[in-house]
Amino acid sequence: MSLDVVVPEPPDLTNRGKPRGFEWDEETLGSEEFSREDIEDVLQEGAWKEGFNEWAAYTDLDESTVRLLDELGLFRAFDFYRDPVDGGLHVDSPTIADDWQEAVRDEPFDAGSERLIDEELRELGRAVCETLAGYLDADGDASADGWNEDAFDASGE
Repeated sequence: MSLDVVVPEPPDLTNRGKPRGFEWDEETLGSEEFSREDIEDVLQEGAWKEGFNEWAAYTDLDESTVRLLDELGLFRAFDFYRDPVDGGLHVDSPTIADDWQEAVRDEPFDAGSERLIDEELRELGRAVCETLAGYLDADGDASADGWNEDAFDASGE
């Protein structure tokens, strides 16, 4: 199903802390370089819109749910970053946690809907990550820095 919705604004990656699930180790030596500024530039230049449109062509979510997720700020909650250890492109995808549910008392989601939304958000993260990898590969600098389609984790974990 293709959605007829306005593409939401790409996430703002500034002022983000350590990515969820990321653990510092001896290899990082305290490095805090996640290349978010560069990634945000690429998202703004069209990678977000292209990835979102690719996802929107195949998602099982309906237009009203996508609009609601946008109103809740879930699309802005995505976190894309480069792992300083493995050099890969990663994404932390948001979930429709209980605190988001409380914001929409008019449309409570059942467990099946929550699972579908969470899976679709992970799929959106993967689609945008793949698009980002393509944009970064096209720059020439990308492959030299280890940015390529094989070096990303879009699992959202």
